[in-house]
Parts: sequence; C-alpha cells; structure tokens
Amino acid sequence: MDAEQARRRYVAQLENVIRQMLQPLKGVPFNLAIEAMTGYKVLEFEIGKATHERLLDTLVQAATDAGEEINRAGIVSKRVNEVGNKIEPFVRAALERLPGVTASVPETKSGKRKAAGYPDIEVRTGGIACYLECKTFNPDTSDTTQRSFFFSPSDEFKVTRDALHFLLSYEMYVEAGRYKTACYKLLVIESLSLDVKHEFNSDNKRLYSGKNGTRLLAERQFA
Repeated sequence: MDAEQARRRYVAQLENVIRQMLQPLKGVPFNLAIEAMTGYKVLEFEIGKATHERLLDTLVQAATDAGEEINRAGIVSKRVNEVGNKIEPFVRAALERLPGVTASVPETKSGKRKAAGYPDIEVRTGGIACYLECKTFNPDTSDTTQRSFFFSPSDEFKVTRDALHFLLSYEMYVEAGRYKTACYKLLVIESLSLDVKHEFNSDNKRLYSGKNGTRLLAERQFA
C-alpha cells in the first residue's frame, strides 16, 4: 500500500468514527445521566416513606398556592416561551411562605448562584433536599414528540448533592392579555427517558476572524 492509499484509508476510517460518534443516543435514564455528569445520585421517591410524603404535601401546597397567585396577578409576556421563566418566582415565593421551607436558586460547585440552566429551584424542608424544575405546557402539544426538556454538561452545573428531582409544569391560557393557568402537573423525573443529540459548534472568535479555517472575502464599514 502506497502513501496515498494509506492516507485515504486513514481518512475513511476517521470519517466512519466521526459518523458513529454523532449517532444520537436514545433512552438514557435521567438518573444515570445526572450521576455520570455530576457524581451525585438521583434519589428514588418512595411512596409511603414519611419524609417523602411530607415533602410531596409541601410541593403540592406550594404548587396550588402559586397557581392561585398566578391567576390573581396574571403574567404579561410578549413571548410564550418566556412564560415558563416567569412562573418560577411565583413557585419560589409560595414555597418560602410555608413554615420550615427554604427555596433558592441552586448553587454551583464553585458556590455561585446561577439562574439559567437545570434545575430552577433547590428546596429544603424537614431535613431533606430536592430539586424542582418549573415549566409550562400546552395541552395541544403535551402528547407530541416536541422537545421541551433540556440540560447540557457544564463545569458550573447546579446539581451539587444527592437529591430527589421533580418537575412542576402549569398549563397556561391567555385571558384579557395575561397568561393564567388552568392546572398543573407535578412529576418525579428520576427515570425520565432522555435522548442525546451531538452537534458541532464554533465560537465568534474563530467564526469572524478570517482565520481558523475561514477566509474573509469582503468587509465594509458604514458611516
């Protein structure tokens, strides 16, 4: 085999490896993904366990109180995608009003409180901790394959302890120009089935430099 044939064989093998790496992973359990990324366990919610049942009562009460407050105040938003972010303060405030409960933006492992990213709220009560993600849903799409739950690996991930993981989602509708809620769903997501879709990406420095594999062909400044 001459040098050119060897090079072509190597390139073909490399292309095949990359193709295999980019195949989406499907059906990855949430608990395994979190533990692999963070080293912390997703605890199983145990029906009948006293501390877990008390925690559930707390979350149900806060979810109900928050929903009632949302309907009293209404949520103003130009974009429906932003309504979910505006749900979180109602839920956190409702939790904080309950005796013996603290609810805060989770800290990263470096001690920073980070609003963006999973999860939204860390709840502590009765010597137990859990993470709570807040979302909204549309009943017309709740039974479709539309993707609505995301998280990515990060050096500043907000899961920093073994804990239970819940998702609280409100069904929203518009009345007199304000978003209100018709109902909520509270789910434990310890074994939620996840898919992983790989992607290629770059950054602005490489993209606009005219270097690193790009060539600047034209540029003009306007007064």
